[in-house]
Amino acid sequence: MSDFYDAFEISPVHVPGPDAVPPEPFRGIYGMPAFVTIPTTDLAASVDFWTRGLGFIELFGIPGRLVHLRRWAFQDVLLVPAAGAPDRPLAMSVSFACVLGQVDALVESCRALRPDSVDGPRDTPWNTRDVTVTTPENARIVFTAAKPFDPSSQEARDLAAVGITPPGAARGDIAAHA
Repeated sequence: MSDFYDAFEISPVHVPGPDAVPPEPFRGIYGMPAFVTIPTTDLAASVDFWTRGLGFIELFGIPGRLVHLRRWAFQDVLLVPAAGAPDRPLAMSVSFACVLGQVDALVESCRALRPDSVDGPRDTPWNTRDVTVTTPENARIVFTAAKPFDPSSQEARDLAAVGITPPGAARGDIAAHA
């Protein structure tokens, strides 16, 4: 197992906590280390859902060819025209980080636009609260918010069991709290 270290300084994701504030949408141009390309049969309707429902901004577009959407730095989506969309949600999903304070508003805005588009929120064994949204293109988008870390929680014990401990804790410390 490799060593893990606290590296929040290189991430736009804030340290989890009840007062965590999401960063503003990032409008700069950079070499994208990863991005998602999603085909759509209705570019305008998709842009509307992604911006009003999911909170992305339209960074730029090439009329009829591509719309580049973004939330935080490194959360990039390219919408491109397609001849046809799948009949059901895609088996693959893509996840984007958010903060706990965004979860309820995200659920409300997506349900206002497409009532059956949201599954969740639900808490996970790895200490996040997740919401899965099915977009007009039938893409499965998961928004995942880290919950504050409680070293005495079941989630902390689950993480320690696979070798993940919080910064500053020895590997046996979490299990000892069980």
